[in-house]
Amino acid sequence: MKITGWFLRLWGKYGPARRLQIIEGDTLPSELPARDLVLTRDDGDDWSVGLRCPCGCGDRVEIMILREARPRWDISVNKAGKPSLHPSVWRKSGCKSHFWVREGRILWCE
Repeated sequence: MKITGWFLRLWGKYGPARRLQIIEGDTLPSELPARDLVLTRDDGDDWSVGLRCPCGCGDRVEIMILREARPRWDISVNKAGKPSLHPSVWRKSGCKSHFWVREGRILWCE
């Protein structure tokens, strides 16, 4: 593992926790925040969550949470505003990262 990957794994686990930003609409903004997750909500329905890939490749990751979508994920937020995604995120292309978002922290699958 490169030093950059090693550092990003430590930073994801022990750095500042990610928060959830909620925007109105059903599409993600063109520019995503460096660390936080963005939830799209349209007329009270949650559509998707977007984030920058935590491996450092810079790719944009969109995760569908709309009930009718397949595959789909669930999102929960604790009292401190830190998000968790269920199940894990496993990118099938690009960097092929596999990770969990748990209470605002990135936990890598080995």
